[in-house]
Amino acid sequence: MILPTDRDRRLISERRGGTLTDDNHHLLAEWAALCAEHVLEHFERVRPDDRAPREAIGLVRAWIRGEVRMGDARRGSFAANAAGRGLPDPARFAALAAGQAAAVPHVAAHDLGAAAYGIKAAMAAAVPDEAESARLGELEWQRRQLPEEVRELVIDDQRQRNDICWNVFWD
Repeated sequence: MILPTDRDRRLISERRGGTLTDDNHHLLAEWAALCAEHVLEHFERVRPDDRAPREAIGLVRAWIRGEVRMGDARRGSFAANAAGRGLPDPARFAALAAGQAAAVPHVAAHDLGAAAYGIKAAMAAAVPDEAESARLGELEWQRRQLPEEVRELVIDDQRQRNDICWNVFWD
C-alpha cells in the first residue's frame, strides 16, 4: 500500500479540490515514468516479448501530451501490474513501477509508488551485500531527475510516506 489513508491536497488536482496544477501533475507523471523506465530492463530481460510495462509508460507520456485520456493510462497500469505477476522480484517490481507510473494521471500520489518500486527493483537485482548501495544509488538517481517545480513536494511526500513505502526513501 503506497497511498495514505488521508490524501495530501497538494497531490490532488485543482479540478478535484486540491492544489496540484495541471503543469505540476504532468511533471510528477513524467518523473514517475522516468523512475519506472530506469528499471524496466529488469522486466524486459525476463519477458522480452511482453510490452505491457513499456506501453504503460508510453501511455503516461501520451496523457501528458494530451493524446490519451486518463482512463487509457489507468488501463495500462492494470496491464503492467498483471505482467509482473509470478515473476522474480526484480522483474515484478519493475512491472509494478510501470503500473504505478501509469496510475499517476488518475491519482498523482502514485508517483511515489513508481519511485519506491523502482528502488525495490534495483535492490532486488543487486547481490545481497550490495542491496543498500543499490537503494541509495537508485534514490540518488531519482532525485536528480526531479523537476525543480515539484522537488520540495516530492521530498516532503517521501518523508511523510516513507513508512508505507517500505522505508526506501529514508533510513
